[in-house]
Amino acid sequence: MFLSSLAEMTQRGLKGMSLSRRRELALRVVSMLAFLALWSFASGLVVLLQLFNPVFLPGPWLVFGKLIALVADGSLWGHLAATLGRVAAGFTTGTALALGLGLPAGHFSRVRGLLEPVVEILRPIPPLAVLPLFIVWIGIGETSKIGFIAYATFFPMFLSTVHAVRQVDPLRLRAAASLGARRGQLLTRVILPAALPDIFTGIKLGVALSFFVIVISEFIGAEPGLGSLINDGRNFFLVPQMLGAAVVLGVLGFASGGLVALVERWLLR
Repeated sequence: MFLSSLAEMTQRGLKGMSLSRRRELALRVVSMLAFLALWSFASGLVVLLQLFNPVFLPGPWLVFGKLIALVADGSLWGHLAATLGRVAAGFTTGTALALGLGLPAGHFSRVRGLLEPVVEILRPIPPLAVLPLFIVWIGIGETSKIGFIAYATFFPMFLSTVHAVRQVDPLRLRAAASLGARRGQLLTRVILPAALPDIFTGIKLGVALSFFVIVISEFIGAEPGLGSLINDGRNFFLVPQMLGAAVVLGVLGFASGGLVALVERWLLR
């Protein structure tokens, strides 16, 4: 009964799609199936020809089997919730700082002159080089991990916000000012809506970076978390567990990017 209703809902959704959308969806499905088939072929070839230890390259059936086992014993949900909580807190903090500083920096040259030199000095420093400092200053608790994610995601979002604000047509600003708009109204009602498309480009980069750096931060003193799951798999040579946690991170990043795209379409419609 459930499967039949699910099939009916899927069929209705496919009928509601345009031909180009159905082709795009079919292409994505074929791409994923081809990737899984290539992965299975490579893993089977290693076992058949004994090229190297097959433990190094487990097949997708072993990886997904390990994920199912983690779901069945309930341990995956704790790791998932911990990682998502840290990503959400760090990314939200980084976004608030990037928008709060980037909007005035893009609009006011004096603010930009104050902030840009500091940002340009700190931006080339790899986040991994800063992580030990966060641990020394704050410790290995949640605050250092959230601060590390906020630090890593701040720079692309800040730079894209500054660039977006500086690209706003000056004629719009003059027209709004001639109609009596104040500086605060210019920022919120003219500059921000006009700059949103480019700002969302930086936000998408920030989302991807947050899932990239969370693994690094969870390698050090994090329990639970998907990064610690990968680290435990490395320590005890549980390759299916390592790959399974990496697959979950990839799915989370993909889903988060899709959610940002939905919010972008809703705001820019």
